[in-house]
Amino acid sequence: MSATTITQSATLSLSRAARELELRRGEFDLALHLGCLRSVPDEGGGGRRITRAEIDRVRAEAGFPEALRERVKAVDTTEGAALVGVTNARFTRFARLGLVVPVKFYLNRYRVVVWLYLAEELRQFATDEHNAPLLSGRTPEVLRDQLREGLDLRPRNWRGRHLGFLLRRTEDPWARAAAVASLLDPVHVAEIVKDPYERAHLNRLRPAPVSQAAPDSPGALIAERIATADDPDEIGWLRADLGQSVLDAREDRPAPRPAPDPSTGPAPGRAYASSPSRPTGAPLKAALPSPTGVPRAVRERLTATEAPHTPPESARSRRLLAWLRRRSPDESAYSALKSPSCTTETSRRPSRS
Repeated sequence: MSATTITQSATLSLSRAARELELRRGEFDLALHLGCLRSVPDEGGGGRRITRAEIDRVRAEAGFPEALRERVKAVDTTEGAALVGVTNARFTRFARLGLVVPVKFYLNRYRVVVWLYLAEELRQFATDEHNAPLLSGRTPEVLRDQLREGLDLRPRNWRGRHLGFLLRRTEDPWARAAAVASLLDPVHVAEIVKDPYERAHLNRLRPAPVSQAAPDSPGALIAERIATADDPDEIGWLRADLGQSVLDAREDRPAPRPAPDPSTGPAPGRAYASSPSRPTGAPLKAALPSPTGVPRAVRERLTATEAPHTPPESARSRRLLAWLRRRSPDESAYSALKSPSCTTETSRRPSRS
């Protein structure tokens, strides 16, 4: 039995683990989000899995499964207002001011964003004595001014909570940098990460979209807008965090890059210098095809290339002699008569007299 088979038998898929823990899939995902349940990466590259030991640990807790369900129970605005003991309008103001933080959201059939809050956190908010004036008294003037200016911290608070979940489930430096980059507009990511190969690596490690809607559908576009930072302070903080995360990732290991393509061959102009088919010092014609069928001018250039190298001084003397011979016929004849060879031949020629 291979090591992969042993690992698979010691862990469970997410759907199987949800059934054994008697949780609906939404409750199970929230348990992973909040850290109530720990997952491990699949060695086969199939996503996250749950170990058998983790399942046994959770099942052994007191009050299972009701206690676990209560910890991951999420309620909407109406149920949350009832738990806190206020009206829906006042509860919505609490959420917009950031006094209560949403844990997830979804789009109803009218594409309206429905924010969900942890019931356990709302009960703690209602029992905190510091919040008593907000629950029963008049909202302070400063908070009312912020609400009139359109303040709504629900998307930003959800993004901060979601980023914490993404960072909690991985220790890989590049995956952590990709989690931060997923909350920024691609333009900001390109300004921080200028290397295209590093950006491509971050895109490959980018977390899955929070919406299950079809890509480019109205629901997916709304979810993408919520998941993208739009506040200047938040954008500045995420940009700084992304820059530091990429530096940490580079120190751990460089981003993958394509290997050089051996089929591209040597650079132009250096083909013969780097060609293995032509030994060093071999004549050029040995590396060229047979001149049969080649035009005459080309054959003459090939023959001239094979000519032995002439020292510079000899070539200069021959050019000078050729120039002297072209000056005039009389001078050429006179030079011929003065040459020793001609003198010798003339002395050997018999006289006609």
